[in-house]
Amino acid sequence: MAKERLKSPRARLFVALDLPDDVRAGLEAWQARELADEALRPVAPQALHVTLCFLAYHPEKKIDEIAAIVTGIEPRPVRLMLEPEPKPLPKGRPRLFAVGAESEAAIALQHELSDALEARSFYEPEKREFWPHITVARVRSEKRSRSGGRRGRGKPRQVAETPSSLPTELLRPFSAPRVALYRSHLRPTGADYVRLAGLTLAFDER
Repeated sequence: MAKERLKSPRARLFVALDLPDDVRAGLEAWQARELADEALRPVAPQALHVTLCFLAYHPEKKIDEIAAIVTGIEPRPVRLMLEPEPKPLPKGRPRLFAVGAESEAAIALQHELSDALEARSFYEPEKREFWPHITVARVRSEKRSRSGGRRGRGKPRQVAETPSSLPTELLRPFSAPRVALYRSHLRPTGADYVRLAGLTLAFDER
């Protein structure tokens, strides 16, 4: 089994809802204004999304099969509404701050994808209840990496100035433009994401 794994390149994969450009731009502007604490590292604009299923590592040769499952669902409007207060996770000594994205449609879509991917052994559902959210900031480690990059091991730093509320313009409901399969490349300075496949979702202007 170990030899087989060495012969098969593997990809770190996840499925997510993309955000509209104006919502992503609004979050980026909020990050620039509000994440003043040096302990906080803003999540890059291209990494602002709602993760539905983290699939972990799978053989590259299985990517097309996984993509077919993700893009094979029935397109439907997925409306979301951001919660005003960023939440520290975990509460005591947070490693990140996330903004809740209230959405019954997103929860239903996640359940559908979870069942389909689990049936093909591509996903192991988490025990905790799915919570739609966007990670907006990560807390830097007390210990920097030897290479001098941003990522290091150890406890997260103490956050003296927590992020404030989102502005009113970001609290209006919006539609997710697509659901997509992503590949995550881990780097010393953070993860890079590459969209491998996507399905355009129906738009709801209500």
